[in-house]
Amino acid sequence: MHILQINTTDIGGGAEKVAYELFRAYRLQGHDSRLAVGYRRSADEGIVAVAQPKNKTFVQNFLREISSRLSRIEDGYRGVWRLRHSIDVLADGWPGVQKEFGYEDFHFPAWRGFFRSLQPFPDVIHLHNLHGGYFDLRLLPMLSRQCPLFITLHDAWLLSGHCAHSFDCERWRTGCGQCPDLSIYPAIRRDATAYNWRRKQDIYRRSRLYVATPCRWLMDKVRQSMLATAIVEARVIPYGIDLSLFRPGSQRGARARLGLPQDVDVLLFTANGIRRNIWKDYATLREALARVAETQGKKQILFLALGEDAPSERIGRAEIRFIPYQKDPKVVAGYYQAADVYVHAAKVDTFPNTVLEALACGTPVVATAVGGIPEQIEDGVTGFLTPIGNSEMMADRIVRLLTDHDLRGRMGSQATEIAQRQFDLNRQADEYLAWYQEILTRNPQSAFRNPKLNHALSNPE
Repeated sequence: MHILQINTTDIGGGAEKVAYELFRAYRLQGHDSRLAVGYRRSADEGIVAVAQPKNKTFVQNFLREISSRLSRIEDGYRGVWRLRHSIDVLADGWPGVQKEFGYEDFHFPAWRGFFRSLQPFPDVIHLHNLHGGYFDLRLLPMLSRQCPLFITLHDAWLLSGHCAHSFDCERWRTGCGQCPDLSIYPAIRRDATAYNWRRKQDIYRRSRLYVATPCRWLMDKVRQSMLATAIVEARVIPYGIDLSLFRPGSQRGARARLGLPQDVDVLLFTANGIRRNIWKDYATLREALARVAETQGKKQILFLALGEDAPSERIGRAEIRFIPYQKDPKVVAGYYQAADVYVHAAKVDTFPNTVLEALACGTPVVATAVGGIPEQIEDGVTGFLTPIGNSEMMADRIVRLLTDHDLRGRMGSQATEIAQRQFDLNRQADEYLAWYQEILTRNPQSAFRNPKLNHALSNPE
């Protein structure tokens, strides 16, 4: 099969890792696997960055020059900063005006040329994260009539007027508007959420999509959203991880390789920008760690915060050691193998790969019961689930695992067994490939191919 996947970037965590691992798995099985991204970070020949044109018009360059000159005097005159800001908006053209008024930007014309150039055209197109300022969402109706169009949701941005997760807000069900928090990623400057919601609704109404989510929690939201009208077929396909890398290993050996002490209790949490990550709950985690340190007497506690570069901190006899993001998955697997317990505190989460990686390495998990996490952890079997923001209960479960070696060993073994059975990357790839083939067998190419492709690409609305 000729398979094209599309994602924000090729290297990273979460959705980036899922799309990239599927890209590699398909290629290993002999398929023509390609990955198109907005921002390319690797040198793989099968990955292409769809770069947007950067040429500015004479007027835009002229406005930029005025803005530059005003910047030299804005500290000395009232109102100059506001004037310069307005000029900068105009210099960015229509996308700049849209951004200023809170409209989501779908104007990325390079994608139209990219799809015109594809030879051969893919048998299937598989979309992943479409936010991040790189993709023209208006192309969905046309693409869905050119070949089977699959989309895996990794968050809830497609369901809302701007945010990737809505926390407790339920306005995404009925049309958004009066947004309680415009700063949630992807942030917008003004409340155009009702307009953005209606615009997406119109795009979906004209599209035919095969929709997947990694967990039932997100699929339940999809079925209650405006995206439901576009669904031809939907499936829950859990993420898979590379079990040849993420597997049990010698704790002593892992600690020696990483330069970690042997005679301390090691807790691990990994996330991008742990302390300021709005999806995670570092405050609750830190409070839980303080409670653990109080109960452990003279026992030293080492908490590894993987995903942020910052000075170490101390809470009583506990040390919080921050470790920058690690690109090498073998090194990341070593941290799971070195830990006694993996702790995952979150305010909202979809289906974190980090929990799966910990389970596969035989490390019991204590995590907040939000989003799809309860579908990853069997409470009392492979780890413990705690209510959101409950540091006392989180600390209690951590202490139980640190002090009961038999329980920890039993949970670790069960975690590995379940991960191997349910969360294997090959299983995930096979499920998608079987679905692709099923749809292609059921629907001949003539049911999709649009002979007026170039015209459709020129008129995405």
